[in-house]
Amino acid sequence: MDFLSDLSLLLLFAIIGGVGFIFLLVSLIVGDIFDALGFDLDAGGDGSTDFGLLDSRVIAVFITAFGGFGVIGAQMGYGAVACSLIGLLGGAVFGGVVSVFGRFLIGQQASSSVTDDDIIGRSAQVTVAIKQGTVGQITAKIGDERVERIARSKDGGEIAAGAIVKVESIIGDSVIVIPE
Repeated sequence: MDFLSDLSLLLLFAIIGGVGFIFLLVSLIVGDIFDALGFDLDAGGDGSTDFGLLDSRVIAVFITAFGGFGVIGAQMGYGAVACSLIGLLGGAVFGGVVSVFGRFLIGQQASSSVTDDDIIGRSAQVTVAIKQGTVGQITAKIGDERVERIARSKDGGEIAAGAIVKVESIIGDSVIVIPE
């Protein structure tokens, strides 16, 4: 009779692990299932993209690891409570690792768009000379991105190509610069 109860315990944890694995595969294809279904489980509250403990991929890994470690416990001959504790510990560890790794990856994402505020106050080099009363072109490096803008001198004077200038403001589609 012990063999039958051990087998049913083993089968129960195997089913839990299998359901978690299917849930994980769907999460990997769809992304965060909760977001796809319209549920907002973000506990962060700051509105940013979050990869927290309530992300469906973390929950799926937790369920899969819970079932897998429960199977290991059942194979080792432990009872239902011990197998559940082993599964809980394994699920928490693996779910935590996935959550930390997901947060790390989300934190590495960067926006490549440079806004007008990013360029104001920066130094730039004149690449096309700014003639008196006309426009030229400047190039500035912001982070790893090279930005080229149409430029006018603040006083309407001439600025030679190669000169270093400071961006004072932006008016329309051109930046207003002064020599440094």
